[in-house]
Amino acid sequence: MQRAYLGGAEVSRIILGCGNFGGIGSAPAFFGQGESREQAFALMDAAWDAGITTFDTADAYGGGRSETYVGAWIASRKPDGLVVTTKTFNPMGEGADHGLAPARIRRQLESSLDRLGLERVDLYLCHDWDPDVPIAETAGALDELVAAGTIGAYGLSNVDGPQLGEAIGAGDFRWVQNSYSMLDRTAEREVLPLCREHGLGFTPFGPLAGGWLTGKYRRDAPVPAGSRMTLRPEPYAHLRNDAVYELLEGLEQLGDPATLAFAWLFAQPGVSAVIAGPRRPEQLRPAFDALEWADERSLQTTKNLVCKLGLPE
Repeated sequence: MQRAYLGGAEVSRIILGCGNFGGIGSAPAFFGQGESREQAFALMDAAWDAGITTFDTADAYGGGRSETYVGAWIASRKPDGLVVTTKTFNPMGEGADHGLAPARIRRQLESSLDRLGLERVDLYLCHDWDPDVPIAETAGALDELVAAGTIGAYGLSNVDGPQLGEAIGAGDFRWVQNSYSMLDRTAEREVLPLCREHGLGFTPFGPLAGGWLTGKYRRDAPVPAGSRMTLRPEPYAHLRNDAVYELLEGLEQLGDPATLAFAWLFAQPGVSAVIAGPRRPEQLRPAFDALEWADERSLQTTKNLVCKLGLPE
């Protein structure tokens, strides 16, 4: 397994995304759904056995269930060298508070540590931008937690260029976690260039664009039962167009679409590691194949792929 560094922590270049443990992301409507405790354990076992040493979760995933499952797995398996990333911003339930006020950050971290069964998390993320709290106040609270030893380093998620620029001037933010894939290139406009300019890491989530880059969604065909397009179609509805279907059909002519999508990401300058959120252990395979593929054929091959598919480099 290839390695990278985030905030001084050595991470695997494939990070296990735990956003579907006990729910579907942070949406209260889906708390209690997603992967059961047993299914989550199977995914964590498979990831760890394959060399993935970094797990990514959040306090609000599944209303706390994700952190609870990860904590139970840690207590059971006692993995040596595991790096845990968690986050805060979103409400833990309907009507609960949210945001990045210093007092809330301290409270939420304490509850995260309790669910995880840890005294410290290696990497801590602001899960979104809080327009109601000056970023300098948030950074000050996070600096105190670093000094206290309860977090190793901190970063940002779901931010745009101006927000990232403001944060860089206000605190010691070490990396960014944003959506990025062949079908979502927004990060290339401002965020990735800023990360490279200031030496920040970048860990994309959504590498398969909600399953679109697996090839499961086809032109003029019904969506598969239980897929993202049946559970949470709104974020991906804009992908239902001829240009996307032509891209997917082009990928299928070149190989496994999921493997190619991961390989494209691994080869992009500034991408430190990629978050994979499989629903079943066998769905980790494309990420591993892609890491070998990208390593063997280099960035130039990926650029050739992009050119064939008519994507801007």
